[in-house]
Amino acid sequence: MSQHIVLAIMLLVVALVSVVSVVRQLKFKNFFALGFSAISALSFGFFSIATIIQVLKNAM
Repeated sequence: MSQHIVLAIMLLVVALVSVVSVVRQLKFKNFFALGFSAISALSFGFFSIATIIQVLKNAM
């Protein structure tokens, strides 16, 4: 179980860095990088939240 929560936290950190990248790319008007940043923020965010929910469900 502890491995999974560490994985979820790492995925969440990557998602947060991707969100920062989205904001920076909006400022620079770099739409190609903005697309990749947005896709990575959504995917890493989804998997981190899904992993956290799964760990919490298994803990009960």
